[in-house]
Amino acid sequence: MKYTYTEKKDTRSGFGAGLAELADKNPNVVALCADLIGSLKMEKFIEKAPERFFQVGIAEANMMGLAAGLSITGKIPFTGTFANFSTSRVYDQIRQSIAYSDKNVKICASHAGLTLGEDGATHQVLEDIGMMKMLPGMTVINPCDYNQTKAATIAIADHKGPVYLRFGRPTVPVFIPEDMPFEIGKGIMLQEGTDVTIVATGHLVWESLVAADELEKEGISCEVINIHTIKPLDEEIILKSVEKTGKIVTAEEHNYLGGLGESVAGMLARRRPTRQEFVAVNDTFGESATPAELMKKYKIDSTAVKEAVKRILA
Repeated sequence: MKYTYTEKKDTRSGFGAGLAELADKNPNVVALCADLIGSLKMEKFIEKAPERFFQVGIAEANMMGLAAGLSITGKIPFTGTFANFSTSRVYDQIRQSIAYSDKNVKICASHAGLTLGEDGATHQVLEDIGMMKMLPGMTVINPCDYNQTKAATIAIADHKGPVYLRFGRPTVPVFIPEDMPFEIGKGIMLQEGTDVTIVATGHLVWESLVAADELEKEGISCEVINIHTIKPLDEEIILKSVEKTGKIVTAEEHNYLGGLGESVAGMLARRRPTRQEFVAVNDTFGESATPAELMKKYKIDSTAVKEAVKRILA
């Protein structure tokens, strides 16, 4: 395999490291948290810039309003709480106070997807990408590992306009080079192939690389693309790949309704109809279990990616 790893880290720690770096690099960056400093790894930012941190408490809707107000003064607010509380609980405030008026607010959402694990279905948000990508002007980013999350956190500070940055709780392989540039809206070709295109996002990028490596031993050549930005979608990298392979598998830790797969399917329907298989949660809520158990049960692990490739080739 071209990409290997020597350690595992949680992507939320990548966010914390990026935010801490921004404390030094950009005096306009401010951080707000809804009583989850440790979970969002915001401690280092607070150590470096305590005067630019706001502990809002368990008042997520108020946090979004404060962030919108701070952005009017020229500040660049980064809000921090769980993905469920960053979207479902505060959708009206985001729509009205941030998206509608194009406020420069960065909505940073940890503990996304099933891999939140043992906290169960009430906290495992699987519809957040769909909710956020439907808001006009909202950029939606879902990085795959610690290094990419850190780079994305730093990059969005320079992007003008609202951003939804989604990351997770579990430790996952760190395989993206630390010095790889992060360009919003530009997918990354991780592995070239000829038989099928695999387009993945978030934690499913590594699972897709594992699947592609195992399939190669069976004589199946997979092209693997990391789509870290779901909106705006890098249509050209996907179109160029499917022109070659003629088949595509999308893989994500999200409901198949509203996620990356649906965005790709809509784009292909308009520009180049292509046969597609979805690796995603099948219109259901999760349950309480370990991340690995949940990924296996809900068919969003490397085995599920392999099975989807074989279905589309059959």
